[in-house]
Amino acid sequence: MSKLSANVTNRSKSAIDTRTLVCTAMLCAVAYAVMYASKTIFSFMAVGGFLKFDLKDVIIAIGGFLFGPLNVLAVSTIVSVIEMITVSSTGPWGLLMNIISTCTFLCPAAYLYKKNRSFQWAALGLVIGGVFMTGSMMLWNYLVTPIYQGMPRAAIADMLLPVFLPFNLTKALMNGSLTMLLYKPVVVALRKAHLVPESNSSGTGKKANTLAISLVAVFLAATAVFLGLVLAKVI
Repeated sequence: MSKLSANVTNRSKSAIDTRTLVCTAMLCAVAYAVMYASKTIFSFMAVGGFLKFDLKDVIIAIGGFLFGPLNVLAVSTIVSVIEMITVSSTGPWGLLMNIISTCTFLCPAAYLYKKNRSFQWAALGLVIGGVFMTGSMMLWNYLVTPIYQGMPRAAIADMLLPVFLPFNLTKALMNGSLTMLLYKPVVVALRKAHLVPESNSSGTGKKANTLAISLVAVFLAATAVFLGLVLAKVI
């Protein structure tokens, strides 16, 4: 019986690992497609002439909530490398900035959600991650952006508060609110495809909380879009 149980357990773990790999590959493909589409669609919203809004973090956040912070690191690295090779003009420095931005935003969120799997903690994690990412990118933009943009560091320093700070806050707000809107439908679809396990949670209270947070997310997403248009001087 013990050998049989061990075999069943090993097969179960193997199936889970396979599903995780398949989901991760799908997340990489979709995140790249979203990155390409969003940079094309929102090209008119470039801030400061070179900062472009990118929605791939929505997809990476979903993977992080499903599989944890290491999945965020893996998907962000893979997608950023492919982006550098195919469409980016910023080379390894842009690759580095992409990975830092995504991981400082989503690894804290994925970690908090892993500790407490509720919609409220997912929202809290995204808020904390957004603040952390915005603060850390102030430093990294100051250090790295002059290298790949060919601009004096003094010029970048002058842009930190009026340009980089609102851009990163708006980007975090945009990606975070869209994540809260899309997470449930995407996970339901993945469960129907038997790529992630079924959830045992239910109840009208949780559904009411989900609806409330979803409504707030709709408002925040619309706010983020308008902020982006203002920063890009479109309106």
